[in-house]
Amino acid sequence: MPRVTHDDAPPLADLMPWSVAPPRLGRGWPAAPDPTALKARWDALARAEGEDREALFEPTRARTLHTAVGRLPGRTDGGTQRLARAFGPCPEPVRVLAAPFDEQWLIPDHRLIDAARPEVWRVADDTQVFAVETPQAPGWPLLATSLFPLLRAGRIRPLYRRPGGREPNLAPGLPDQLRRLGHSPDPVDFLAWTLTAVRPDLTVPLPRDRELWAHGVESGHRALWLLRRTGERPKLPGGRRPYVRAPLPARPRTLHYDRAEETLHLDEGRVSPVPPEAWDFGADAQGRVLERWFAARTASEAEPGTLAAIRPAGWQQAWTSELLELITVLALLAEVGARRAELAVPDTVTAAELRAAGVLPVPDAARHPATVLDHHEEGPEGQFALL
Repeated sequence: MPRVTHDDAPPLADLMPWSVAPPRLGRGWPAAPDPTALKARWDALARAEGEDREALFEPTRARTLHTAVGRLPGRTDGGTQRLARAFGPCPEPVRVLAAPFDEQWLIPDHRLIDAARPEVWRVADDTQVFAVETPQAPGWPLLATSLFPLLRAGRIRPLYRRPGGREPNLAPGLPDQLRRLGHSPDPVDFLAWTLTAVRPDLTVPLPRDRELWAHGVESGHRALWLLRRTGERPKLPGGRRPYVRAPLPARPRTLHYDRAEETLHLDEGRVSPVPPEAWDFGADAQGRVLERWFAARTASEAEPGTLAAIRPAGWQQAWTSELLELITVLALLAEVGARRAELAVPDTVTAAELRAAGVLPVPDAARHPATVLDHHEEGPEGQFALL
């Protein structure tokens, strides 16, 4: 249970009651920063036979070459026959959020994933927003993404319980309570406020002040835009936009930041200007966001002969574009974060008041997935089931 703060702010777990544990791949090779490498890994597995195929697959108790599972909900590719005897073309890799601020790719085949969380795939569409708990991330205990969240962090809270943006994942009485306060009951506005105001212990103060709510919602919408990367691409003002000043090498090995010159060095390659706020973003024991992003694309820790060792021969042009955009996003998010730190909520609606108003406790059904299926899903070995 989240710790109750001194002002008895309600926990996010009560305000967005349905949550799902993070997915668990069980093997690292079905995800990577480069989709072409994923297809090459799939082809290598398909060419192997017998014990060699088994070793490449990296079996676990949940998944072996003989495991039969249904197709991932919402997918039309990916087989359902046992991999020991059947292989088709590689399912088209999909974009996922693999780590905080790190968009990568995944082979969306249920047979490769130990715990895929089908209930999340079932509600993933263009209207969905996933709130992902990251209590260990400095400054941002909650992230939001439109991509399938593959983070090994806290729980996933979809904004909607059904596809098409239907049935918000909010405590049933919360929208009416927000109306009584004069606040917008729109679920996206609530998520925007939550991104602005959520505390490290994942409690969410609800203000009585309408102007404070409107200010927080506006700031939260900017954070949502930056986190989801939807609509117009973010840009820093002229003169602050990062550019490649010296060509990046074919295989950069080191990353270094010159704070005085605001320059990011990838070996002899140079990117500038890079604001210090972007470089310092997310600094913790595991490093900074930019350092972790770079390491995911250049580290050579995979054991030779494994599928994970199949990687691009050199730096990909797409990564340069992604790096420039990531620098921009981190710099702009740092500005939003600075405003978040200034937000004070002196007069809040307490959890006790929400209980008195009948908003809490939420019904048990609100903590479980909705019944969303009105069509057949392909089950193991090509059988169909109506759930």
